[in-house]
Amino acid sequence: MNDGARLRPMLPVIILVLLLALPLITLPVPVLFDGPINSPGNLQLLAAGFAFGIAALGYNLLFGYTGVLSFGHALFFGAGVYLPTIALREWGWALVPAVVFALAGGTLLAAAVGALSLRTHGVYFAMVTLAFAQAGYVLAGKNVGGLTGGEEGISLPFRQLPAWMVGVINTHNLYWLAVATLILVYLAALRLVTSPMGRVWQGIRENERRVELLGLRPYGFKLLAFVISGAFASVAGVVYLFLVGGANPRSVGADLTVALLLMVIIGGVGSLWGPIAGAVLYHYLNVRLTVWAASPAVADLPAIIGQPLRDPLFIFGLIFVLLVLFFPRGLAGALAGSRLQAVRRALGGRPRQLSQPGHIE
Repeated sequence: MNDGARLRPMLPVIILVLLLALPLITLPVPVLFDGPINSPGNLQLLAAGFAFGIAALGYNLLFGYTGVLSFGHALFFGAGVYLPTIALREWGWALVPAVVFALAGGTLLAAAVGALSLRTHGVYFAMVTLAFAQAGYVLAGKNVGGLTGGEEGISLPFRQLPAWMVGVINTHNLYWLAVATLILVYLAALRLVTSPMGRVWQGIRENERRVELLGLRPYGFKLLAFVISGAFASVAGVVYLFLVGGANPRSVGADLTVALLLMVIIGGVGSLWGPIAGAVLYHYLNVRLTVWAASPAVADLPAIIGQPLRDPLFIFGLIFVLLVLFFPRGLAGALAGSRLQAVRRALGGRPRQLSQPGHIE
């Protein structure tokens, strides 16, 4: 066994230790980041990517493992953003009850939406979930009841938060909060997909009719996947709220659900760590491309080249097309494929032994 094979089982531990130690590492990373890697801006950028990773991981349980395409998951992410803000700001609740209220509310909302939407199938299901998300977006934008702040949104009442969560100087604490939450959600997702229920989800994805012939009811299993996925989205919304310090209608819009779908596709459908990597990469590009597009290097280019490169969406679209072309199975699929090829080369490179009497090849 070579050194690479020995280290491979330790790779998740190495990555985890690196992520946890990142706020303690003062190391400049030119081009990729501004300033040291542990600066507050860079830590917030990565932590927000982890928050989206939680939502993408939950969305992948529904889409990647169960084969159900939803366009309404932004509604549950938005519940995780808005509900604790309203409870803290308008009702004067303490932090823990407000968070519990948000998670319970997001989960119950997912149960209600899923119970109604799963009466339909295919594109009709996708459209019904989209309608629910759009309804949530309209309610948030119209400032119904004077609770959501309308298009401007509402900010967190920081005086009701503990001191370790407030201020730029405590960004590293929020980063660790995002990493810890991501680890817990990842372990929960791992337990779910390797359980008998997870096997049923994958069976529904492959052939729902065959699952019915086995005497199981796909509706109940799909509803459970929808509820758990929505609950994870609400968890992600709460973490994201503490990072950005407020709620606005963009966190409920259908664009966010499309972004979650892109994160899963970039990272790898049906993988656990793939959607997390896809979410971090998506959010990183979404933020950093705006900086790169406004840089002097792009401004000095000839107009025929510089004009499209000044639009971050053009660059992002080009990168996404290249990722889909060269990594059609996502980042996780590409890594799995490279491992398989390495195994095949290793097996193919060994000289075949000649058959001996009494030896079976």
